[in-house]
Amino acid sequence: MASTGSPELLIVMAASATPAETEHVVARLQEAGAVARVQRGREATVIGAIGDRELLATLPLEGFPGVEKVLPILKPYKLVSREVSPDPTVIDVDGKRIGDGFFGLIAGPCAVEYREQTMETARAVAAAGATMLRGGAFKPRTSPYTFQGLGSEALEILREAREETGLPIVTELMDPRHVEEVVEVADVIQIGARNSQNFLLLAEVGRSDKPVLLKRGTSTSVEELLMAAEYVAKEGNEQIILCERGIKTFEQSTRYTLDLGSVAVLKHETHLPVIVDPSHAAGRRDLVLPLARAAVAVGADGIIVETHPRPEEALSDAAQQIPTAEFGEFAREIAAIVELLGKRIG
Repeated sequence: MASTGSPELLIVMAASATPAETEHVVARLQEAGAVARVQRGREATVIGAIGDRELLATLPLEGFPGVEKVLPILKPYKLVSREVSPDPTVIDVDGKRIGDGFFGLIAGPCAVEYREQTMETARAVAAAGATMLRGGAFKPRTSPYTFQGLGSEALEILREAREETGLPIVTELMDPRHVEEVVEVADVIQIGARNSQNFLLLAEVGRSDKPVLLKRGTSTSVEELLMAAEYVAKEGNEQIILCERGIKTFEQSTRYTLDLGSVAVLKHETHLPVIVDPSHAAGRRDLVLPLARAAVAVGADGIIVETHPRPEEALSDAAQQIPTAEFGEFAREIAAIVELLGKRIG
């Protein structure tokens, strides 16, 4: 993308516009050095264009056949804005879908600790109808003396869990040096709260072909989250799932303050699916279900929760993990609300 001025335009094609007319507009934009993105929506075809101010100004866009109107994109985030894509994006991961009526139930242990712990959890969440299995191979921890994850060994355990249960794998990427081995195993790459503004890492996953689950940082605004997503989308990967997981406030009754208002704002501002992590927001397992219910009610496209066969033995986040023996009932509670809202678990 050019840096001189860098205007952003929406070219709205008329309902009667032909595919050839749309292709002609895209070709002329590309000749002018612009990045052009075509969105064929339910009501209209829209072309988003980002490029050099002076070159785009030479194009008589409103006079091109099939063009109905040309509008500026006003948001600082462009590719992830609902202005560019009025219709919701659906992320399809090996047949499991999230977004636009499909609800993602992502569950698993905070960290992969050993094989049987992970396999037992994977079987439990699969039996409960989960959409994906989560599990940390590399763990970012506040203290350098606490469990940091099994790394490559954990990735192999997650690979086995996927082979047995058929559940796609979500795992966190912390370091660009681990991109290759994480991408080889993960079906969805998670960028955690601590790395939500690690722009080099965001660009790196933007160059991959795997969906990205991008968590909001604990002190990150909604706009900053969307700008972080823009870093990923700018590199060509627009398969992004946004995740609200609680922010730092003065309140200390929960680990973080779950900002459910941000879910409603994000659904208005972006076409990307938005999920919620009630486990990290609550910090205690007795609050995970009520916060999860609220997340579904406010319009989230999914939730990601932590569950462990024996939480009291967990090497990380012990207080917030749901016992796997209780996860089936938890999933049924969530499924009932999902169905009430006319959605279905993906």
